[in-house]
Order: sequence, then C-alpha cells, then structure tokens
Amino acid sequence: MIEIVSTRHNEMIDPLLHVWGWEIPVYLFLGGWVAGMMIIAGYFLFKGRAKAEWCSCLVLPTISLIFLSLGMLALFLDLEHKLYVWRLYTTFEIASPMSWGAWILLLVYPGLLANMIIRIPPFLAKPFPRLKSFSAMVNEHPVAIKTIGVINMLLGGMLGIYTGILLSSLGARPFWNSSILGFLFLVSGLSTAAAFVHMVAKDRYERELLAKADNAFLTIELFVLGLFLIGLLTATEVHQRAAHLVLGGEYTAFFWVIVVFMGIVIPLIYQSLAVNHKVPHLMLMPILVIWGGLMLRFVIVVAGQHSHWAQF
Repeated sequence: MIEIVSTRHNEMIDPLLHVWGWEIPVYLFLGGWVAGMMIIAGYFLFKGRAKAEWCSCLVLPTISLIFLSLGMLALFLDLEHKLYVWRLYTTFEIASPMSWGAWILLLVYPGLLANMIIRIPPFLAKPFPRLKSFSAMVNEHPVAIKTIGVINMLLGGMLGIYTGILLSSLGARPFWNSSILGFLFLVSGLSTAAAFVHMVAKDRYERELLAKADNAFLTIELFVLGLFLIGLLTATEVHQRAAHLVLGGEYTAFFWVIVVFMGIVIPLIYQSLAVNHKVPHLMLMPILVIWGGLMLRFVIVVAGQHSHWAQF
C-alpha cells in the first residue's frame, strides 16, 4: 500500500486531502458494501422471495457486480507491480490474507452470476436468449434457488470479514492490529447495504424490513467500534498511543463527527423514530449511513498508516 504522509494532520478533513491514497479505502468500502448486498440478496432468496413481482434479490447481483468490479479496479490501480497480479492465482498460501482474498473474490463472481440466472437482466436476455431456458429450469427447483441464496450469504460473509482481516494481519501498524476489525467491516458493510436497499427498494415490505435491520446493524456497529477502541486501549503502550489518534489526536474530530455522529448516531436515532411512524422516512438518512461507511474506511486506513512502532 502507498504510505500516506500527512502535512496537515490538524485539519478534520485531512484524510480526504490525500487523493493519492483513495484506492484502498474505496476498495475496502466497495468490497464490504457488496458483501452486505450478497448477504441480503441471499437471505431473500432463501426465504423464497425470488417469486415476488419485485424483489431486490433479483437486481442486487447486477449492482454488486458493477461495484465489485469498480473496487477491483481501485485495488489494481494501487498495485505497484500490476503486470504480475495473475501470480496470485498460481498458488494458495493458507497463511496469507491476500491469497485468501484473491480466491474469495474469484468465487464471488460466479456466486453473483448464479443469482442473476434466476431472473435474467434485460441487457443479457437480448444478446443471450438461451439463458431464459436455463433460468426457467432453475426456477423449477426451489431447492436450487435456496442453495444459491445460502452460497451468496456464505461468500458475502467471507468477503466482508476479509476486508478487515486484510488490515488486521499487518502487525506493523498498531492501529490496525485488532482481531475485531474483520467483524467491524462486515457489520459496516451490512449496514451500508441495508441502507442502500432501504433507499431503492420498490417493495414496501423490504423497505421497512431493511430500515429495521439497518438500525440493528448500526447499533451493533457502535458496540463493535467501542470494543475496537477498548481493545487498543487495553493492549500494549504502542496500541494505546495508536488509539489516541482518534481519541484526542489528529483524527479525533473526523472520526467522532463524520463517522460516528453523522454516519451512525443521527441515522440511528432518526430511523428508529421513522420505523415507529413518528417521523417520515428521509432519503438523507441512508445516504448518511453509506457516506459514514466510506469515511470509516478512510479514517481507519489513514490513521493506521500514520501509526507505526518506530514512531512510538
């Protein structure tokens, strides 16, 4: 990864100014977002909603393919030796998070394509008319649809956790060196995905269900963020000083105002009132959740690169 060297750490928007370091946060965000959408789509498939007139589980795979490809492009742009990326697929190193990630990403694509087969998108149905007969055959077997749903949930969970493990395995960066980071990124990915589906779903049942689910994910995310910081504060002195990057240090204002307050607390409070029909639903709330998920990756990546053992 590119080392981000800051000259203006005292500014709240400092991470956004380092345009040369956007690739990894964007990749981690899109990967977590896609992971959440895969889990949600897989759940709906498992619950038999594929037969509904309009189900998000039938459009999320196409959106996920686009977002995942954009994330892969961001990762590719960050690679120093771009011409040798194919070597990741010539072997499998069980102790290497990058090796796990490369193969998980390779499996995610066919998982999403299998989901798309259930109802062929128009842009595929016209050039490939034979896919319709294959889709009809799959739809005749409810067990096959449920199996596709389970596979997508499993792959989504693996993808979401991997985005956090990719950072936590780098012991040279104390701020990242937490075993809970994988779960934090998974929950954050579920939250952003639920917010997105809540925002775009045409089915009222899905909108209400995902709004409630998003509130649960945001609540869990707050607790996991607390555990993440507690873990750093109760570890070695190096980890404690790394935690102070967001507890009084350079990234405190950005973390607490942009990520926690605007990206989690405000949407959680408002959406809790909205699902109880005390206030109308606002499109702004899921947008804030998605924005907060992106900013979470930025602040963790940037703060992590600013923390290192030699500094302390």
